[in-house]
Amino acid sequence: MTGHRSIQFHYRQYGDPKQTTVVMLHGFMGAADDWTGEITEPLIESGFQVLAIDLPGHGKTIVQGDVDSYRMDNCAAEIVRLFDKLKLPSVHLVGYSMGGRLALYLAVHYPDRINRIVLESASPGLKTVAERKARIAQDALLAVRMISQPLKEFLLEWYAQPLFASMSSRPEMLEALIARRLNNDPRSLGLSLQGMGTGAQPSLWENLDQLTTPLLLIVGEKDAKFSAIGRAMAERCPVAQLRVVPDAGHNVHWEQPRLFGSLVRDFLMS
Repeated sequence: MTGHRSIQFHYRQYGDPKQTTVVMLHGFMGAADDWTGEITEPLIESGFQVLAIDLPGHGKTIVQGDVDSYRMDNCAAEIVRLFDKLKLPSVHLVGYSMGGRLALYLAVHYPDRINRIVLESASPGLKTVAERKARIAQDALLAVRMISQPLKEFLLEWYAQPLFASMSSRPEMLEALIARRLNNDPRSLGLSLQGMGTGAQPSLWENLDQLTTPLLLIVGEKDAKFSAIGRAMAERCPVAQLRVVPDAGHNVHWEQPRLFGSLVRDFLMS
C-alpha cells in the first residue's frame, strides 16, 4: 500500500470537541447525514462529541486512485490518519452494515485507537475463499447494473430486497431515504462495492476470540440473517453482548432511531 493520502474525507462534527468522540460509519449507499438528531442527541446530551464520516465512494468524500484506494485496509489506515489530524488518540466506533465491517476491522488492526465498538447489522465477512470469490463475482455484476441503469431504478430494486422488507411499512420515510441516496455517484458506489464489499474484505471470524475491545452487537428482530450472524459472533467473542431490537429489520437506526441512540449511549457509558 502506498504512503500517499488517497482519501480526503468529508465529515460532520457535533458536540463538544473536548469530549470523548463517537465515530459513526454508515452503510453502503449511505452518508454521514444518515446519523440524525434522534440518534446523536442522546450522545451529545451525555457529553460525547459525534464525528460522522462519508466513507469512500459516498457523499462528498474524494478518492484519488483506482479500486485499490477503496480497499478496507487503505480506508482504515486513512481513517486513522484522520484521527491523527483531528488529534483523537482514541475513539468509540459505531458502524452499520458495511460501516460495521469497517469498524470491526479497525478494532482488530488498531486496537489501541478504539475504546468501545457498536456493530449494527454487521458481519466479520465470509468465512471461506469460495464464498468470497462467489460474492466478488456477484458484486461485480451489481456494480455494472448500478452504472448501466438509472440510479433511482436501482435503489427501488435494492430496497425491495427481503433484507429491507420491514422498511416498506414506512413508505414516506423510505421515499425520503431514497431521495437522499440519489446524491451518490453510481461509478463511485461501484468502486466501493468492488473494493470494500463483503467478498473483497478479509474474514475476521478468526479474530473474534482475541478481541479485547468491548463490543455491542445490535440487530433487528425481523432480520433473521443478521440476527443469526449476531448470535454466532456473540458466542465466539467473549467481550461481546447482543441486543435484539423489536419492530426493526436490517436498518435498526432508521426504524428505531431513539431506541438505537439510547442503546449506544448506555453501552458507551457503562
